[in-house]
Order: sequence, then C-alpha cells, then structure tokens
Amino acid sequence: MDRPDLRRAAWAERFARVALDNTTREYPYAAHHATTGPDDRALPVELHPAFATSYDWHSSVHMHWLAARLLAHGLPTEQQTALTAVLQDHLRADHLAKEAAYLRAAPHFERPYGWAWLLRLAAEVSASEVPELRALAPGFAPVVDAIADLVTDWTAAAAHPVRHGVHSNSAFGLLLVHEAARVLGRDPLVATVEGAAHEWFAADAGWPFGWERSGHDFLSAGLAEADLMAVVLPPTEYRDWAARFLSDVGPDAEVLRPTVVRDPSDAQQVHLYGLDLSRAGSATRIVAALRTDGGDVPVAGLLDAAVDELLASGLEAAVGEEYYSTHWLASFAWDAMEAREGAAR
Repeated sequence: MDRPDLRRAAWAERFARVALDNTTREYPYAAHHATTGPDDRALPVELHPAFATSYDWHSSVHMHWLAARLLAHGLPTEQQTALTAVLQDHLRADHLAKEAAYLRAAPHFERPYGWAWLLRLAAEVSASEVPELRALAPGFAPVVDAIADLVTDWTAAAAHPVRHGVHSNSAFGLLLVHEAARVLGRDPLVATVEGAAHEWFAADAGWPFGWERSGHDFLSAGLAEADLMAVVLPPTEYRDWAARFLSDVGPDAEVLRPTVVRDPSDAQQVHLYGLDLSRAGSATRIVAALRTDGGDVPVAGLLDAAVDELLASGLEAAVGEEYYSTHWLASFAWDAMEAREGAAR
C-alpha cells in the first residue's frame, strides 16, 4: 500500500472540515464536572461557554487550537471565514473569564493536559499573524494567570511525576506549558517548568520501552519525556542524557512500529491512532535536538526512519467517519506534520 502524502498542504482542507465540525458540535459531550448538589445541573455550554464542543473540554480546547493553526497556515476563503467566526464567538473575553474562574474553583480539573492545551491556545492567539485572532489575545489574560498559578502550585506540591501514556502524563503537559510560556513571555513559569523537569526526570536512564504500549495510550511516556528534556537541557548535555535514557531503543524496538487498532468504534482503542501521531511528532523533535550543532546519537537514525510510517498510521482516522477518532486526532496529526516540515510548534 502506498504511503499517503504527508504534507500539511495535502490535508489542511480536510482538517479544517473536522475542526469546524468539532468546534460547533455540542453533543455528545462528556462532562467532567464534579456535581456539588442536586441543583448543580448546568449544561456544558453554561459551565464552559468557550469550550462546550468536541465531545469533552480538553478536546474542545485543542480543536480550537487546531482551528487557529489552520487559519495561520491559510485555507480557502469559505473555510477561513467560517473558522474565524467560530473562534471570535467562542473566545470572547467574557467566555474566557468564566473558564478561568472555573479552573480556579476546581484546581484539579483537567490537570495538566487541559491546562497545557489551553495555554498553548493562548500562545497561538497571542502570536498569530491573523489579525482577527490576535485581537482576541487580551481576553486570555485571566486564563493565562490562572494556569500559571495552577502549574506553579501543582509542581511545588507533587513529589513524583505521572508517567502514564494518557492525559495525566506530566512530561507532555510540562512540554506544552513550557512552549507556551516562552511565547507569552512568562519567564517565571518557564523557570518553574524547567525546575520540575530537572527534579522529576534529569536522573532517568534506561527507559523500558519494551513495557510500552498500554491498550489505550495516546502518548509514549518515554518519548514525551525525551521531548520535554530536549527543550530543558543544553544540546551537549541533552545528547548525553538521551544516550542513557533511550538505550533500550534498538532496530526492532516496538516503539518504532505502528500500532494495531482492531475496533475503530472503541473510544479507548482508537487512542492508539493518537499514539502513533504523537510518537511521530516527538520523535521528529528529539532527532532535531540530537543533531543540533552537528551532534548526533545513533538512536537518532532509528527514530528518524520511523517517523513517516508512524505519521501515516493515524492520518485517515483523523478525518474519517468515526467521531471517537475525529473529535481529537487531527490536532496531533497537525502537530506532527509541523514538526516534520520544520514549522513552528
């Protein structure tokens, strides 16, 4: 079977259709609201006026991020206009203020995955070359403030990271927060993330990739950690760290091969499509870091050779008919494509 065209340009319009559907579809919606009493019956849109679409809160957040990234990439006029209107409607200052208040009132809600994607969305809007999006940036201030406080409190209080390959993964959350904090000029938050990364991960070695993957992972815990440390450590120090940490990755390593999804209607099993996409993005960035300043580590070649097959594995599912896949996968696909093409995260 021929490998699909892996360029963003070949997929942007299909991803835009998915993003528009996800940012406007209100149901089904899996609310993760902790009910406080018999009268606490608010609809998702009442609790989350900005992010009450795309099956659940965190997916709604990162599908709004995808929409913003697609607008920056450039789309046909009809799609560009439609997505711009949705973002302008949802990302109003009053909506974002309510989202910020909810996060402060429920400080464990969506930690750290949802926080990270929301901060990433704020950074995208703030730095966007699309004037209509950049005009929304001031409204994100209370959200950014809230997440900065939440991340600071979380990292100070947690003695250990979470290493599961799902939403609670600490390394993936810290990676996105670090990236966004740098764009937003939040230097204290950058320092907080770097301190936590050193404390939690700097001494790690010999990550057991043979124990990955679980049946509903959408992140490689090992590659997510290596992805994070690539932005925290200087190049030479990172190459030494990575040589120790990635020592389990050989030519036949399972982490280099695409997954098998036997039931695309199983909401947990389709996480594995996302695993392939997220591994493709992480591997690409890890390889770039290992080769910075002319350096290299042998494992870089193995990771580099695996990227295209991993990326191809999940692409069709990202734009297919199964909503358990399409409500989130395109965000990870676009991220991996950007990495592969050397575009900004």
